[in-house]
Amino acid sequence: MPTAPGRIDNRKIKFALVGCGRISPSHIASIAHHSDHAELVDVCDILPDVAEAAARKTGARAHTDFHAMLQKTDADVVVLATPSGLHAAQGIAAAAAGKHVLTEKPMATRLEDGVELIKACDAAGVRLFVVKQNRRNPPLQLLKRAIDQGRFGRIALVTANVFWRREQSYYDSAAWRGTWEFDGGAFMNQSIHYIDQLSWLVGPIESVHAYTATIGRKIEVEDTGVLSVKWRNGALGSLNVTMLTYPSDREGSVTVMGDKGMVRVAGVALNQIETWEFAEPHEDDAKVEAASYTPNSVYGGGHALYYDNVIKTLRGEAEAETDGREGLKSLETLIAAYRSSRDGKRVGLPLRL
Repeated sequence: MPTAPGRIDNRKIKFALVGCGRISPSHIASIAHHSDHAELVDVCDILPDVAEAAARKTGARAHTDFHAMLQKTDADVVVLATPSGLHAAQGIAAAAAGKHVLTEKPMATRLEDGVELIKACDAAGVRLFVVKQNRRNPPLQLLKRAIDQGRFGRIALVTANVFWRREQSYYDSAAWRGTWEFDGGAFMNQSIHYIDQLSWLVGPIESVHAYTATIGRKIEVEDTGVLSVKWRNGALGSLNVTMLTYPSDREGSVTVMGDKGMVRVAGVALNQIETWEFAEPHEDDAKVEAASYTPNSVYGGGHALYYDNVIKTLRGEAEAETDGREGLKSLETLIAAYRSSRDGKRVGLPLRL
């Protein structure tokens, strides 16, 4: 059995990227951004031409077989940018090989698989990181600080909207897209970062009630959904999502309303502070304009900032902001939403496995 890795502070941290598709450029660019402390040594994709293209772009070694790569790579961290339904099994295999695991969202498509992934990383003595890059968006950092400072008074209502467009061609581009087994629907794939905001910003969720529908796309899963939320602190809220927005991606937003303040963070990727009103002034009010930015895509600009925390954690300079247990919170809320929609009733949290 491989020896559990220790702190890495005397050389660059080596990464291996598995999955060279839609989200991979964000990971490649983030590792390059931290080239003083990180390097990409391997890339892997089941499509040979895709793997070779990534290798040519990065200078990393190309692979088409994940398990064969695990036997050869000297990477410290295996990055999983593969279909969601593969994350748990691949993460468990990487942990068994003595590698730290960094997985894209969601960490699994089943709650029990997410739990098993955490257990495997714990048993192997390796770190498990779950990508929640939107937490690092400057507008959300300001919003989180305002909540923690109590500036809203009693929070009453929280709403989140994901109004994006995914054409049928998007789902037809790969056999795994739009399936329950490997992808999940608008809640699990496109809205998981917004579901993450519900607990990260406001606190533990007491219960949810959801409706889902497949209205405009020929897929197994939902393209549209609404989620009602009740928090343990008494606040109420909702998440509204559709992949049918005309004519293109329109909005990714979170609005928090309390008896002493209101903030709306919007744009296409939680990147623009549109409303910032509080009963009492604070020095952070002067930072609002500078916090907004224009992202390159709906993924936002947080991946490089997320990698900063990963690298510092592995160097012994920080603690992981979103480890496996933190990542499991949004997965649990997702599964509760799907159970609610399936059974037509309110579902309380935490869930029983």
